Amino acid sequence: MPRIGLLYPTRDCGEDDFLALAGKLDPDLAVDFAYVPWGDDIGRVEDLDAAGKHEAVRELGEPGRLVAAARFGTAPDVVSWACSSCSFTRGLDGALDQSRVLGERLGVPARSTSLAYLTALAHLGAERVALASVYHRDTTATFAGFLAEAGVSTVHSVSADAPSDRALAVWDGRRITELAAAADHDEADALLIPETALHTTPLLEELETGLGKPVLTATAVTLWDCLYALGTPPVRQGLGELFSR
Repeated sequence: MPRIGLLYPTRDCGEDDFLALAGKLDPDLAVDFAYVPWGDDIGRVEDLDAAGKHEAVRELGEPGRLVAAARFGTAPDVVSWACSSCSFTRGLDGALDQSRVLGERLGVPARSTSLAYLTALAHLGAERVALASVYHRDTTATFAGFLAEAGVSTVHSVSADAPSDRALAVWDGRRITELAAAADHDEADALLIPETALHTTPLLEELETGLGKPVLTATAVTLWDCLYALGTPPVRQGLGELFSR
């Protein structure tokens, strides 16, 4: 099986959810993590105001910083910058630049969670989405703008304005489900939950059954897109529509 290398922003947040999903896809699928350090002047992310958080995640996604952090114990077959906000806050061109620089440096296909969303939406033929966002409303609007650059319309969104990825890592299923329900809209072809610190793997089928449409979580699209980039997209039942076709 391929070896996936994930660049990740904060240690001990959502890595176990990635590993849980990988285990459901194939017990032999290897997922390794390398961590991108926050800037020395950031302090505690939860202490920053909305503008400060926005700038901090944008800075974290600087391509040179990603390349410097991309040190895996075993060379991956594909790599992804597994952070939603740190990839879409630079816009579509910025996300593509992150991918290009990483790919050139590592010599393997390189993706990001934000680019994974675009590939997954195209795969499902979804052009209108609802956003169950954990971010401040301004960052949610930035994500909607990123999607719009790729021709995807946001018909509704909610913004939870969570303080940090560490806070999100302890959200339970009820809280995630309530956010998704609040964000849903009849005109949306799919609902997006763009945060890789959330533990969403146990909820994939339940969320889609409840809402009656594809629910694309950041963890799911990231792993799916890595395998799609290698030409081996997994088809599995019980993990939502993205993995069923």
